[in-house]
Amino acid sequence: MSKSVRIFIPALILLLVTTALTLAAGLDMGGASAARALLDPGVFVRYAVPASRTVVNVALAITVGSLVLALWALDPKSKLWGKTIDLAAGAAAVLTVAGMLATVTTFIDVSNQSFSADAQFGAALLQFITEFELGQYWFLLVLSAALTTVLCFGIRSRKLLLLPLLTAGLTLLPLAAQGHAAGASGHSLAVNAIFMHITGAAVWLGGLVAVSLIASSAKPQQLVNIVQRYSFLALWASFIVAASGVVSGVIRLSTVDDIWGTGYGRLLIAKAVTLVLAIAFGAWQRLRIINSLERAATGAVAGKQGFAAIRKTFVALVLLELAVMGAASGFAGALGRAATPQPIEVARESQREITPAEYLTGDPLPPELTPASIFNAWKFDLLWASFALGGIALYLFGVWRLRKRGDRWPILRTASFITGMLLLAYVTNGFLNVYEAYLFSMHMLGHMFLTMLIPTLLVLGAPVTLLLRAAAKRRDGSWGAREWVLWLTETPWAKFVTHPIVACFIFAASLWVFYFTPVLRWAMESHLGHQWMIVHFLLSGYFFTLTLIGIDPVPKRYPHTLRMVLLLVTMGAHAFFGVTIMSGTGLLAADWFGAMGRTWGADPLRDQQNGGGIAWGIGELPTLLIMLVLAWQWARSDEKEQRRRDRAAERSDEAELRAYNEMLQQRAARDAAKQARR
Repeated sequence: MSKSVRIFIPALILLLVTTALTLAAGLDMGGASAARALLDPGVFVRYAVPASRTVVNVALAITVGSLVLALWALDPKSKLWGKTIDLAAGAAAVLTVAGMLATVTTFIDVSNQSFSADAQFGAALLQFITEFELGQYWFLLVLSAALTTVLCFGIRSRKLLLLPLLTAGLTLLPLAAQGHAAGASGHSLAVNAIFMHITGAAVWLGGLVAVSLIASSAKPQQLVNIVQRYSFLALWASFIVAASGVVSGVIRLSTVDDIWGTGYGRLLIAKAVTLVLAIAFGAWQRLRIINSLERAATGAVAGKQGFAAIRKTFVALVLLELAVMGAASGFAGALGRAATPQPIEVARESQREITPAEYLTGDPLPPELTPASIFNAWKFDLLWASFALGGIALYLFGVWRLRKRGDRWPILRTASFITGMLLLAYVTNGFLNVYEAYLFSMHMLGHMFLTMLIPTLLVLGAPVTLLLRAAAKRRDGSWGAREWVLWLTETPWAKFVTHPIVACFIFAASLWVFYFTPVLRWAMESHLGHQWMIVHFLLSGYFFTLTLIGIDPVPKRYPHTLRMVLLLVTMGAHAFFGVTIMSGTGLLAADWFGAMGRTWGADPLRDQQNGGGIAWGIGELPTLLIMLVLAWQWARSDEKEQRRRDRAAERSDEAELRAYNEMLQQRAARDAAKQARR
């Protein structure tokens, strides 16, 4: 038995045992193991459903964590790469089987049918996975897991390994969507929080399992590099898990007393304690063990024996951390089955009287929009708030690294990027997020921010240039942030979307496609559609602005003259779109904006026309900013070119000018000679 297996097998057993024990204890603590008063599925199903789902969570974590660690920390030419991908493939296979079991047991649980091999049971199960949303989620998970398994077994190259990572990521979506019913109050916040929680836990737990597999067979410096890189991922993952865990727990509690007085609350406490312990182990690893490993690997500690001893300490710490994270996984599985103090009620399925707005959105109609709403109306979105604050933190970290080594970074770029990120956080969490589902005008105002002003501020911050200057170049065959970004900028996709004409076309055409097709209705009613809308608006605006005034490198950039022409043509199309909306007499997404039952504000058609005015009028303000920046860059470019020519003339003692004058004199002499001969 190899050294890797001798450590990995005990680590895996320890993880599974602690998960199983805490799952059983958590089911008893939360009351999910007790027989139900009505339609009890039996003791086997009461335990089989959470057990199969917990195995799904753990297997998914190992799959995703292993792939991320390989792509972030390992050299494809090393033996460690193959071992890590094999681990991901095996975990994906377990995920597929566990997903099938979870599908069947969930069907038995919700339908109250007994398992049978006859055709009637099979037909009912088929109907469950094809016609019911819960069954469709599980079917999608199983398909994604099976595809991930095949890809992991068949792919070993670095770039193609992004495919199984993508398909593994798709399995996160149905798990997150199951956590909170569509049409229930707070659906968007809950789904985003669960998605972030599962993703962070997958990188954290799965990466640690992969480290336990390769820790003993890695060379000293290899191990130091791997642990340092995993520690960076685990640090961010722990922040994501902690923040999303707090949000997921709070929205399901009615009062503070629910924390101590309910089984759900006590499970939250137990899970929080395990996560705090896991974070403490990670801090110890980051602050103490990694430094000791690095000193031993470089010879600062007495030879191989010193490194071997420190490696044993590190392995012991990994085993303890896995045991704690197994306990957290068990409690998480039990939480998923415990009754929540704050019931998750789908508005349209409730017996109480609800408003049309609540029927459509799941949330009550907000109060009338007033100037004060700009400051006091908030609808928290954890995903985009975390994205904005995390982006600011990484940007400032890059600036700090540059200054630490004595390099300068313009303060205006920093201010521009931070302003753009803060504005993104405000647009996705402030009053626009509150009212955009009810007022077309507020939706359009948010669109203008997302696709024009925010991308302009971010582009002027030059984040890619900062990353390329601040991130260290890898020399061990692995790819870090610098290498991945350099590769991404050279891909055919990047060259296509950043071509000036293509970027301008996408920017202008997106308006018409989005608002005059069913895409608008999908983005309003679907959580996934809403997230896609934000991403698309940001990216289309970012690429458009990047081709015009970007500081970051792009494969092709037109001269300033052509860029100004493209800007004027594109903004002409944008203004025409605004005028079309403003003068339109047909209501867009009438069964949404026209069915809210608002008793305040402008009527839906007038509000839509106001939105067209926003697109035409207010939307042109960022255009003016882009035009001013482009003109300023144009002028600076001419000045730089003139200074370059002046320096060249000084170095050559104005040889170019003298040669030009001599050429003119020679021509004049030839002309004079011809005239004399006549």
